[in-house]
Amino acid sequence: MKKTVFGRLSDGREVHQYTLTNRLGSVAQIIDYGATVTSLIVPDRNGVMQDVVLGCDSLQGYVDGTAYFGAIVGRYGNRIANGRFQLDGIWYQVSVNDGANHLHGGRIGFNKVLWNVEIPVGSSDPSIRLRYVSRDGEEGYPGTVVLQVTYTLTAKNELRIDYEGTSDKPTVLNPTHHSYFNLSGSFTNPIVAHELQIESDLFTPVDAGLIPTGELAPVENTPMDFRSLTPIGLRIDDPYKQLRFGQGYDHNWVLRDYSGKIRKAAELYEPSSGRVMTVLTDQPGLQFYSGNFLDGKAKGKNGIAYALRTGLCLETQAFPDTPNRPDFPTTTLRPGRTYRQTTIHQFSTR
Repeated sequence: MKKTVFGRLSDGREVHQYTLTNRLGSVAQIIDYGATVTSLIVPDRNGVMQDVVLGCDSLQGYVDGTAYFGAIVGRYGNRIANGRFQLDGIWYQVSVNDGANHLHGGRIGFNKVLWNVEIPVGSSDPSIRLRYVSRDGEEGYPGTVVLQVTYTLTAKNELRIDYEGTSDKPTVLNPTHHSYFNLSGSFTNPIVAHELQIESDLFTPVDAGLIPTGELAPVENTPMDFRSLTPIGLRIDDPYKQLRFGQGYDHNWVLRDYSGKIRKAAELYEPSSGRVMTVLTDQPGLQFYSGNFLDGKAKGKNGIAYALRTGLCLETQAFPDTPNRPDFPTTTLRPGRTYRQTTIHQFSTR
């Protein structure tokens, strides 16, 4: 474990970067601002170690940025229609920051705050635990939420993310991790040649504002069918209404076998490097976002301008707008209960 100063916030507080290195030489770097993964270095099929997540060279890039590179987002990852929901007969208005809707926790979500850090005792693998207290009324949400996120870089080349949260009032909680992956080893390469497989037969169609209609639609005979490994670029520009709404893929897939247990959710393969990322989770949904709003304005590592579709997100979570959809798996967290989530990004080659 290595701790270094990454930068300083405008109020003078230091932001630190923590470097985790496992026995295989893979490296994960995490800063306490936004509980953000800034770098994830894993081998290709020839053993060449390269970074596979988009990000920024400086703290200011994360402070000013709007793309959520590598961060933990919340309280509610994804969208809530009109920023409004009802809980126990009370209507709540949370901040609106995505057109008419609420996205990824609002104007100052979990990605824009400084987390407290501790190093877990007794872990056989390099690990870091980050803790944030979200006060009652923050961004309009009820209840004071205490959320802990633990990153572990295992000896099996897994980045494991464990979440644990409590609240002193009824609230909704749906955090997720928002790394943009590019397994090619070069952030100038588009991700359209990556091949993706999702363990899902259904997805949640959206309206023009990317809010679910409430339908669970079959993926069969649509461009949303990733039941077997499929190049992302194969159908991404098809004249299909859902793709037009998202300017590509920006949708939630209904994962099979939801029971609260960890199981495979997706597999991502990049042919030129041979890198494979298998995603495992205990969550009901997976949001696949194909980097449609990257436009070259965000300058990233080594001054690279992140162009259209040069990174993709696979966000494990509850479904979008669940607080307004009682038929979706619940995101309600009540006092005395504990929110738990585990997601694993497992790296291998072929």
